[in-house]
Amino acid sequence: MAFSKFKLDGRVALITGASGLLGQEHASALLESGAKVVLTDISKKNLEIAKTKLSKLFHTEMIYTKIMDVTSKDAIIKVFQELINYGLRIDVLINNAAIDPKVDQENGLKEISRLENFDLDQWNLELNVGLTGAFLCSQVFGSQMATDGKGGVILNIASDLSVFSPDQRLYLRSDRPKSRQPVKPVTYSVVKTGLIGLTRYLATYWVDQGVRCNALSPGGVFNGQDEHFVKRVTNLIPLNRMADIDEYRSTVQFLCSDASSYMTGQNIIIDGGRSVW
Repeated sequence: MAFSKFKLDGRVALITGASGLLGQEHASALLESGAKVVLTDISKKNLEIAKTKLSKLFHTEMIYTKIMDVTSKDAIIKVFQELINYGLRIDVLINNAAIDPKVDQENGLKEISRLENFDLDQWNLELNVGLTGAFLCSQVFGSQMATDGKGGVILNIASDLSVFSPDQRLYLRSDRPKSRQPVKPVTYSVVKTGLIGLTRYLATYWVDQGVRCNALSPGGVFNGQDEHFVKRVTNLIPLNRMADIDEYRSTVQFLCSDASSYMTGQNIIIDGGRSVW
């Protein structure tokens, strides 16, 4: 009986940034639970690749793809209307789209990633995708959840960097002066912290209409990173390793289903214990 609450049969979930590493894992989690899934992203090619991969594990008719720019309200409304025409009502929204600048361990990010030199256009771009995009998608799809009487779930994908600062020592290089050391840019932390504020706001805004909103803050996923970086970061994690790619699936299933029916406004941090130290 308890596990029946994890079932999402008959429900439709939309995922932004769905062709990315974790986006595909979120899709797998929901397909596993019986939901139909709408994969959205800005790249048609990447969407096709993601659908092909998922179709090897799940029925193709359960998977839809839509090109969607989360920074454009018009583009979001267009997808919303197309889904309505298909008879698809979004029950679950996962705001996953983000720009995550990776620090190249060989070359590092260019000096423009440092706070002193960070470009305003890049700041605006990353906030528009990761934070404004989540707001716009919640505004469009969340409004339907609230107004048609059926309710729904919004899940914002944040990060462990929503609760602590990037440890720039992870990227230190002995062959560079301080002014040219690679760093994790300011934008990622600001976006992910902002998502927690958005989560709390949405959790209470439509609560009477049956809309719940929570956040998931995952830690780093091992994906073939440089061994020196992996060693440095695992020394900061009590479980002494990075996450496997599939280790967030069950949490996504929990947060998007009736299994979490008494939970809203929370930030679930799964980081191997890093934020405890």
